[in-house]
Amino acid sequence: MLGPMVHRVLLVEDEADIALPLVRTLEREGYGVSWADSGRSALDHLDSHDTDLVILDLGLPDMDGLDVCRAARESGYDGGIMIVTARAGELDRVVGLDYGADDYLSKPFGLAELQARVRALLRRSQRAEAPSEVTASGLRIDSGARRAFVGGDEVVLTAKEFDVLALLAGHRDKVVTREQLMSEVWDENWFGSTKTLDVTIGRLRSKLEAAGSAPRVVAIRGVGFRLETGG
Repeated sequence: MLGPMVHRVLLVEDEADIALPLVRTLEREGYGVSWADSGRSALDHLDSHDTDLVILDLGLPDMDGLDVCRAARESGYDGGIMIVTARAGELDRVVGLDYGADDYLSKPFGLAELQARVRALLRRSQRAEAPSEVTASGLRIDSGARRAFVGGDEVVLTAKEFDVLALLAGHRDKVVTREQLMSEVWDENWFGSTKTLDVTIGRLRSKLEAAGSAPRVVAIRGVGFRLETGG
């Protein structure tokens, strides 16, 4: 039985010759790894097993990986999702993140890069060691539980959305630069486009507005973002 500190990773990849070496690599890193070879089996696994990170190939035999990503988020999965795909182009990257992914890795990739991305994503999604709480104008952020509330209602956020909100809330009513957000939330070794940040901010802003939050995320053109609390 896995100990409480072992990170549980679900690899979703239909080709065994690709999946098995990745499983072995991740297990050598000390992760508890499960393998699903279809979208439906991946979603079934998430419904019945605690999972910290999903590594998700888009080219699955039964459904598009983007649909798996969206369905996982809609069913309440709030762990990390890293898309792995041979599809190229900025459009696919932005679309994937808009479906609720946290990171994006293009094939072919090196195992060292995959390992670094996995470590970074797990570190960012579980970095809060001591419970702390920030409250402002009806918005409450519980860093220990990694949950956010507007009034008495929870705002369901992905790992990256929560990290962005927590960082902005820690500097509320002050500007946090794009560089600081990318470095602290995505890791200083992020290889992707900063459009990743814009997509995440857009999702976060929409969720806060839908929940009726008085504090709002405001873009400061050319600099960064600020959580305006009005207080």
